[in-house]
Amino acid sequence: MKLHLKVWRQEHRNKPGKLVDYTLEDVNTHMSFLEMLDTLNDQLILRDEVPVEFDHDCREGICGQCGVVINGQAHGPLKNTTTCQLHMREFKDGQTILIEPFRAAGFPVKKDLKVDRSAFDRIISSGGYVSVNTGQAPEANSIPVSHQSAEAAFDSAACIGCGACVATCKNGSAALFTSAKITQMAILPQGKEERDTRALNMIHQMDIEDFGHCSNTEACEVKCPQGISVLNIARMNYEYNRTNLFKYKK
Repeated sequence: MKLHLKVWRQEHRNKPGKLVDYTLEDVNTHMSFLEMLDTLNDQLILRDEVPVEFDHDCREGICGQCGVVINGQAHGPLKNTTTCQLHMREFKDGQTILIEPFRAAGFPVKKDLKVDRSAFDRIISSGGYVSVNTGQAPEANSIPVSHQSAEAAFDSAACIGCGACVATCKNGSAALFTSAKITQMAILPQGKEERDTRALNMIHQMDIEDFGHCSNTEACEVKCPQGISVLNIARMNYEYNRTNLFKYKK
C-alpha cells in the first residue's frame, strides 16, 4: 500500500512548525499506525534526516502515552481507540494522511508530534489523592464498599490520561479527564477525607493550566479510548457546587 503523509514538523515550541510531505511505499496493512511511523523514521535515518519525534510506550492501548491527530481526529478515525491500536488497514491505498500533534493551550508542542502533557500531572497532584496512614495494610473488610460503587469508581479510574478529550474538544477542555479523577474518589469512602477541597482545587488548577471550558458537545466521550462517560462531568460540577455551598455555610 502506498501512502502520502503530511506530517507536522516543529523543532521546538518557540519555533514555527510546518507540514512536510513524505511518501511511503509498500506499507503493510497489518502494521499499527506507530509501526508505520517507525518505518518512516527508518527511511529518514537512512537519508541522514532528522526522524519524526512522537510519544509512545506500551503500544497496547494501556499507558496513554501515544496520541496524534490523524486527518483531524484525535487518535484517528475509529471510536474509542488509541493511536497505537489503530492499524493501517483502516486506510486506503494512495490515501493522503494528515498527522498533527494534539493541539491545545494546555498541551504546548515540545517537538514534532510530541506535546507536553505534564499539566495533567499537576491537576492530579492538586487534589487527586486520598489521605492514608502509612504502615501495615488495613484489613480488607474494614471499609465496606458496595459492588455498585466499586464498579462505578473503576469505570472512572479507567481513564489513561492520554489527552484525546482535550485534543478533540473545540475549547481544549480537560473537563472529562479532571472529572474522571474527581469522580473515582468521590464515589469511594476512602476519598471522603479530601471531598470538601478536591473538586475546588483540581478545577482551579485546570484553569491555571489554560484549558478551556466544557462545550457539552460530548465529542470527548466519543474519542476517549476508554469510553469515559460525560456523566463524570456532571458529578464534577456537583462536587464543585457542593464544596462552594459547604464553604458558604461555614
